[in-house]
Amino acid sequence: MKTWIEPVVAGAQVAASFYDTGLLMVVRNHYNRTIAASNISEEDALQKGISNFYITYNVIMGLTPILSSYILAKIGDKISSKIPICIPLAGYLVSRAFLLLVILLDWPIEVMFGSAALNGLTGWFTSYWAGVMAWASQCSSESRRSLRLIIIELVYGLAGFVGSLISGHIFINVYFTNHQGAILAYCSTACYALCVLYSIFVLRPPEKTEAEETNNEDKIIKGSQNDQMNSEQCSLLTEKSTDVRVPDNQSNMSPSKWMLITMFTSAIVFNVALTATEDVINVFVLKKPLSWGPVEVGYGYAATYMTYITSFLGVFVLSKCLSDMSLIIIGMLSFSSGILIMGFVRWTYMYYIARAVMMFSLIPTPTIRSVISKHIQGSSYGKTFVALQLGIEVVGVASSAGFNKLYQYTLDWYSGICFIVFSVLGFFCIIPISMAACKLSSDAKDGRTLIPGQQTHGTTIN
Repeated sequence: MKTWIEPVVAGAQVAASFYDTGLLMVVRNHYNRTIAASNISEEDALQKGISNFYITYNVIMGLTPILSSYILAKIGDKISSKIPICIPLAGYLVSRAFLLLVILLDWPIEVMFGSAALNGLTGWFTSYWAGVMAWASQCSSESRRSLRLIIIELVYGLAGFVGSLISGHIFINVYFTNHQGAILAYCSTACYALCVLYSIFVLRPPEKTEAEETNNEDKIIKGSQNDQMNSEQCSLLTEKSTDVRVPDNQSNMSPSKWMLITMFTSAIVFNVALTATEDVINVFVLKKPLSWGPVEVGYGYAATYMTYITSFLGVFVLSKCLSDMSLIIIGMLSFSSGILIMGFVRWTYMYYIARAVMMFSLIPTPTIRSVISKHIQGSSYGKTFVALQLGIEVVGVASSAGFNKLYQYTLDWYSGICFIVFSVLGFFCIIPISMAACKLSSDAKDGRTLIPGQQTHGTTIN
């Protein structure tokens, strides 16, 4: 039980959901006061102020972990897989306590930019989530890895759902303090502190049992025997016929590299659309016609986290009859269709209809990670996952600023145009996944297997 990463994921996500609601409401209150002092009554000014704050905040948060997260991943692969988890959690604890100081001491809201920088320098979500995925991959077999990773996502979603559901009510609680939101910030900091203590003193790296070592030895022996048989068969086939050769016009790139390229491309573009969607929605729900308050914002976050539950159920049920590639495509279709509906939301009930259509939108990313993990060495999990996360974060940060500006420019015309753009991106992501699925199907028919690190050549058969 000491190898279970789920308690850390749950505690950290409850803390994050408290923080997200608190930060959004504190930022809104700040710009409400600023606009009132400037005698500006336009709602668009509030929208642009909040949007500009999050552009700067997200850019700082996304770019500062580029170097630190990769260093943490390399140290984690060589020394201990706990390092990419513990260090970012400690950074979360210190940096997000700044929100409490802003509330209690009336510090300027720009202090949160320093909080974002500190959080990024300690690895942020880039290092933390890559470490969690690497840890879970090491603790699971290949046959159950997709389910294992989606279970982690389920725990993440359930914790976020519970935290978001009550965060709005806690925010408006002023029984113990005159500073609105202070109790919520206290709770968030306390949850992060518990996660840091648990990850340092309780969490233990997975150790191979004797049975697992025996199974690994058997696999190595069987693998060497199969390689010998395959080489003998290849020699015979090559001597008898030239028809079995891989066509010369076909790429010499190994199936594993082809898989990694298509998976990385699809994952990065899809997550850019997914992240940008949430950034815009956070501002969109505060304006007319929805005009949500703290409680409604908490409920909206809860609806978002419900997607983790429905995505888990989708994988749990559909994985029995569908391949990983089919699951990924279903998830992308769910996201693209739901966010297209979001572009036409004018009443709260329509928002929840769009969220319901997006019920499988979180299937693609963990399933893509599972596919990737099956085509790389176990010792490279940390570096590979952090490289993927870095690609997602860097491209996401660069595009997020552009999408937020697009939202600002279209406020007076049609504020839902951004969601239509995100929908197009979601549908586009299906193309590389379909290409990879066709490649796998073609290789299977030709008798070629997918072996990590093995090259395919014109005169041999793998």
